[in-house]
Amino acid sequence: MSEHRKPLGIYVHIPFCLKKCDYCDFLSVPIKEETEWTTWYFQALKEEIQEYQEQAGSYVVSSIFLGGGTPTLPSEKWIIQIIEEIQNVFLVEKKAEITIECNPETVNRKKLQAYRETGINRISFGLQSADNRELKRLGRVHTYQRFLESFTAAREVGFSNCNVDLMFGLPGQTLDGWENTVRTAAALAPEHLSAYSLIVEEGTPFFEQRKQGLLSLPEEEEERQMYQKTEQWLEESGYQRYEISNYAKTGWECRHNLIYWSGEDYLGLGLGASSYLNGVRFQNTTDFKSYQKKEKRLEERERGAERLTITNQMEEFLFLGLRKMAGVSKT
Repeated sequence: MSEHRKPLGIYVHIPFCLKKCDYCDFLSVPIKEETEWTTWYFQALKEEIQEYQEQAGSYVVSSIFLGGGTPTLPSEKWIIQIIEEIQNVFLVEKKAEITIECNPETVNRKKLQAYRETGINRISFGLQSADNRELKRLGRVHTYQRFLESFTAAREVGFSNCNVDLMFGLPGQTLDGWENTVRTAAALAPEHLSAYSLIVEEGTPFFEQRKQGLLSLPEEEEERQMYQKTEQWLEESGYQRYEISNYAKTGWECRHNLIYWSGEDYLGLGLGASSYLNGVRFQNTTDFKSYQKKEKRLEERERGAERLTITNQMEEFLFLGLRKMAGVSKT
């Protein structure tokens, strides 16, 4: 049935979060509780999925990634509805990788159980640091203990594929402090670890603090050591670096990320989400009110659509492929 279909990765953007972290420049909307905006957004998201009914016949979905924002903040009923809608419209592989990003402060056992029952089989925890002082400085809403409780609960309800996101180059962070975070996370034996360097983006509180001389970041040489030592520490715990910032136990590489880095087709659903289908790149509107209206969604997607030339596609394939430790093959 799926022999003639191309593999497809689907990204779903859930823009809601409890509060924006001081370093965050992602497209997100802080909310304390569910409002009519939540209902409107998920209704529009379901309608957008249905808009791809015709193109769906050309693809078989190998991965779904729910990111944000904080996808685990809204009620689990919305996540269940979105997964079911995708399954109604698209052919989804039985063993597809289905990931949800998680802020440790926003899940409980009931939610985690619901995610598992709806087919989500991979969870990505945004820990960032095992040091509560660093977490507070970042503006995170959780503590390390809260992360540990959420991670343990995820294991107990059956998540056998877990990722933990970590961040280095933080204000006041030392090489020893970073080593403690890396080794603490690795000791929990998640299948996958991501280690990213802090980037101070324009428009964030950190950007303003740096302009005012209030952001004390590690020196460039110390940050370089943090990056270089990470691979050594994680190799000692059984992880292999397979991409610039990503490490996995053998066989647990993130399939969704590999779709991006291998230049394969992906569909972005939700506010501001980007897509690449059949050599055409396009993006959804970033305006909340416009996204609710079908004609506005379609208009925005068509206006910014860009068909890549064969040369462009080859250049991107090389550029993205070189992020992977495996590189690219001449053949």
